[in-house]
Amino acid sequence: MTSALPAVPDLPEVCVCYILRETGQGGYEVLLGEKKKGLGLGKMVGPGGKLEIGESPEQAVVREVLEESGLRVREEDLVSLGRIRYEFPDRPAWSQVSWVFAVHAWEGDIVESDELLLHWHPVDDIPFDRMWDDAKHWLPAALDGEYCERHFVFGPDLSTVVAGDLPATPARRG
Repeated sequence: MTSALPAVPDLPEVCVCYILRETGQGGYEVLLGEKKKGLGLGKMVGPGGKLEIGESPEQAVVREVLEESGLRVREEDLVSLGRIRYEFPDRPAWSQVSWVFAVHAWEGDIVESDELLLHWHPVDDIPFDRMWDDAKHWLPAALDGEYCERHFVFGPDLSTVVAGDLPATPARRG
């Protein structure tokens, strides 16, 4: 995949998956979880986590979704929504690159994990006030089908986006 984001040596890679379902009334819901521990404690996020050595982003997100939700997704069903670079100049250890996916097909039942307390949320009523500050800048476009390559810089409070953002391009399958 060709990327507009410049390479950043030694920046940890993570992945996130937005699991979507139809509501029956013509709308969609997205599965989000409240972080129960670690980076982002208390924030609403999609299932995801760190890539292990030798893992592709797709392999990692399949593994992480299973670990954090109990749902089984397949690589071939993933839709690549983009790649986002997060910089925390005041806490460099938090800086990372996140591969973003969506999926509409899965098997199994949701189970609570030690990482996330999961709930379905209407796509048109996502709780951005409980999410990382960057999400409001790109997640609606990504869930509408735009492929997003973005860069966000967080300020000294480690919560507020103070700079960044790259343009989005049309979505493509992962």
